[in-house]
Amino acid sequence: MKNIIVTGGAGFIGSNFVHYVVNNHPEVHVVVLDKLTYAGNRANLAGLPADRVELVVGDICDAELVDRLVSKADAVVHYAAESHNDNSLIDPTPFIQTNIVGTYTLLQACRKYDVRFHHISTDEVYGDLPLREDLPGHGEGVGEKFTPESRYNPSSPYSSSKASSDLLVHAWVRSFDLKATISNCSNNYGPYQHIEKFIPRQITNILSGIRPKLYGSGKNVRDWIHTNDHSRAVWTILTKGKIGEVYLIGADGEKDNKAVLEMILELMGQPKDAYDQVNDRPGHDLRYAIDSTKLREELGWRPEYTDFQTGLKHTIDWYTEHEDWWKSEKAAVEAKYAKNGQ
Repeated sequence: MKNIIVTGGAGFIGSNFVHYVVNNHPEVHVVVLDKLTYAGNRANLAGLPADRVELVVGDICDAELVDRLVSKADAVVHYAAESHNDNSLIDPTPFIQTNIVGTYTLLQACRKYDVRFHHISTDEVYGDLPLREDLPGHGEGVGEKFTPESRYNPSSPYSSSKASSDLLVHAWVRSFDLKATISNCSNNYGPYQHIEKFIPRQITNILSGIRPKLYGSGKNVRDWIHTNDHSRAVWTILTKGKIGEVYLIGADGEKDNKAVLEMILELMGQPKDAYDQVNDRPGHDLRYAIDSTKLREELGWRPEYTDFQTGLKHTIDWYTEHEDWWKSEKAAVEAKYAKNGQ
C-alpha cells in the first residue's frame, strides 16, 4: 500500500495514526481528508514532511471529491466521525450526516475503484456492561467483556450512528465484495486529544487553575488504551487482517472515572479529592471492557503501553509542554459545559 487516504486525519486518533505511518512506513504517501471542524486541527500535522503527507480540506459527504481522491488510492482508513457523546445529545444532526452518510459515500467510492477499506469504530456500539467493583490492575481477573460477537445495543445518538456505519460496512462486504475490515476500539488517550474529552479536560483544568469535574459518582468504567497502541493495531489489521472480519482493540486498561481523575490529580501534585462532582450525563454508559484476544492471537498484536499510570504521565507532560495548542479554546469549552451544569 503506497498511497492511503486517512479520513479525519487531522483529528486526535487520526493524526496520531498519520504520525505513526510517517515514522514507521517510509514508503507510504498519506492523503489526509479532513473537514477541519472544531475537532480537527492543522497543528496536529505540523512538522510532517510535505512530500509524504497532503492535507485536503473537504467533507467525506462530498461524493465528487471522495471519488476523485479514492480513484488514486490503494486504501482508505476511515477515522472521520462526529464523536462527542454530549454533543450528540444536544444536536444529533451532524452525527447522522457525517457518521452514516459520510461512511456510505466512502463505501461507494471504494466499491467503484476496488479500494481496500478499513473502518474505525468504537466499543460504544455494544452499549454497556454491568459495573464491577473488582477492577483488574493489568487485565487479570474475570468479568464480561465485549467480543466481536457481542450484540449491538447503542445508547446515544453518537453510538447509534457509529453502529449504523458498521452495519453499512458489513452490508457492502456481503453484497458487493468490498475489501473491508472493521475495528472497534476502547477509549483512547494521549497527545492531540481535544480538551472537551475527559482526560485532557481534567489535565487542562488543573493547568488553568480550575477545579476538575467528575460526572456523578465517577463509578463509570472505561477501558483505556494509549493512542499509539491503537495506531499500531490499525496498521496490523489493514495489512494482515482478514477481509470481512471485525477486530476489537483494547489494552486491558479498565479504570473507573473517579480513579482516573484521582490519578491525574496525584501525578500533578494536587490532593486526590480536589475536584467537584457535577450532574451526570443522560444515559451515561456504566462500563466498557474489550476482549482483544482475536487481534492478539490471529494477528500477533500486543499493546506496548501496559502501565496506565506511565502513559498518563506522558500525556500530562504533553499538555503541559503544549499549552499553545489548547489554551485559546479552554474558556469556550468550559463555558459550554457550565451551560449544561457540567
